[in-house]
Amino acid sequence: MESVLLTGGAGFIGYHLAGQLIENSGLEVFMIDNLNAYYDPSLKIKRLQQLGFDSFSGSTWASSQRSTRLHFCRVDIADESAMETALGGLKADAVIHLAAQAGVRYSFDAPRTYIDSNLRGFYNVMEWANRWTVRHFIFASSSSVYGANQSVPFNEGDSIMQPLNLYAATKGANELLAYANASLYRIPTTGLRFFTVYGTYGRPDMAYYKFAQAILQDLPIDVHNNGRMKRDFTFVDDITRAIAMLLVTPPSCTPPYEIYNLGNNRPVDLMQFIHILEECLGKKAKMNMVSDSRGEMLVTCADIQKLERAIGYSPATELEIGLQKFVDWFMEEQAL
Repeated sequence: MESVLLTGGAGFIGYHLAGQLIENSGLEVFMIDNLNAYYDPSLKIKRLQQLGFDSFSGSTWASSQRSTRLHFCRVDIADESAMETALGGLKADAVIHLAAQAGVRYSFDAPRTYIDSNLRGFYNVMEWANRWTVRHFIFASSSSVYGANQSVPFNEGDSIMQPLNLYAATKGANELLAYANASLYRIPTTGLRFFTVYGTYGRPDMAYYKFAQAILQDLPIDVHNNGRMKRDFTFVDDITRAIAMLLVTPPSCTPPYEIYNLGNNRPVDLMQFIHILEECLGKKAKMNMVSDSRGEMLVTCADIQKLERAIGYSPATELEIGLQKFVDWFMEEQAL
């Protein structure tokens, strides 16, 4: 049986992907996550519980009650010794690296966290992919790498040399490191530039989550750049479906390296997004219009033609449907 190492398995996308892999593939999945406190770890614990785990505090492997092919170990990817202890007895056939310090605004307050996780941690995971000579190394990048790029929609061939924040800079550095690694060691490697992923069990630091929480509590929401922003919102199920398809489609070019935009190709005005969220919640938002947009891109839009050609990818979830799914889950969570 083939096996895959999934980093960031208790994270938003990792949780959904793990569930998809054990339901729709014959893979054995080994998940790692450090369960850090960037946002409330209780949500990460809930995700693990949904995946069938009742033990996740120690540094040894636990098996899921939901599937005998799913395992979890609490590991910090920036800790080489911990990685050696956890992974020394494994031999994965593929690696999907989603673990990272996320968030643009937090990078202003805790920059070293991004260096530790997104650079040192990235390199550590990449070294394990090399050690195992995996058939495919997939890693998460971000639409943030496009930075000050003015060409819309964003194309994979556009420059990423003008990042607007440290988070974007670390993600761009990941792409450069991975390219060099693929060139040197011929490890088939795919980087995915995610565009504003949303959905159930999502991250509380994301705008849509914070907006929903504030609206329900009759608190004002901060609308940056006075609402003059657009985002290419992508539902998490479309993201995980594409990753699963790419997992069995490693690049065969020379060097064996590809970068793909993974988005929706339909940017939405921030004010329109808020209106749709209000409709889903059945409640109006109180808005605090803020002119500041420090470190933020004003527009994101993915050119997804390359991914369409590679795997026939087409996003299937309309924003109204995806947001309603999130709101239904969110309201249930708030009632608990």
